[in-house]
Amino acid sequence: MNEEVKFILESTKESMDAAILHLQKEFIKIRAGKASPSMLSTVMVEYYGSQTPLSQVSNINTPDARTISVQPWEKSLLQEIETAIMHANLGFNPMNNGEMIIINVPPLTEERRIQLVKQAKAEAEDAKVSIRSSRQDANKEIKNLDISEDLEKNAEIDIQEITNDYTERIETLLHSKEAEIMKV
Repeated sequence: MNEEVKFILESTKESMDAAILHLQKEFIKIRAGKASPSMLSTVMVEYYGSQTPLSQVSNINTPDARTISVQPWEKSLLQEIETAIMHANLGFNPMNNGEMIIINVPPLTEERRIQLVKQAKAEAEDAKVSIRSSRQDANKEIKNLDISEDLEKNAEIDIQEITNDYTERIETLLHSKEAEIMKV
């Protein structure tokens, strides 16, 4: 196989890996009812003049399936953390007891679960669009190469196989996220 073709295939895989990674990050943000420290992964706190991830200024734990506790390393940050959690628009109502912040994760209603599944499907579809875009870019690059017709066809087949593989991975991720969301 031509070195240029190998390079195109590798860069296509890298861009498709990035789409899968992005999808996984988006799925983490979609909460499935059970408390998890990752639910607060997007929360940023003002810390000495810069926006800092909550996990870098506190310990985040889940004492049980319905509770998240946030223990700041500096008590002066309690109010700042509480405000940041509310502004993150995650649907949580943090309670400050003077020592730590406690968040009760409400159980999901059936209607909310269906909304979350729709959100997960939309994220998966975005990832598939990204995969197809990578395939399209790779096919254009292959057509622009000065190679034999057979080599071009084989490269396009390889690209399609890679695309199918990544699309299946997205479907697998989506099915497991759906099951997680709908599990009561």
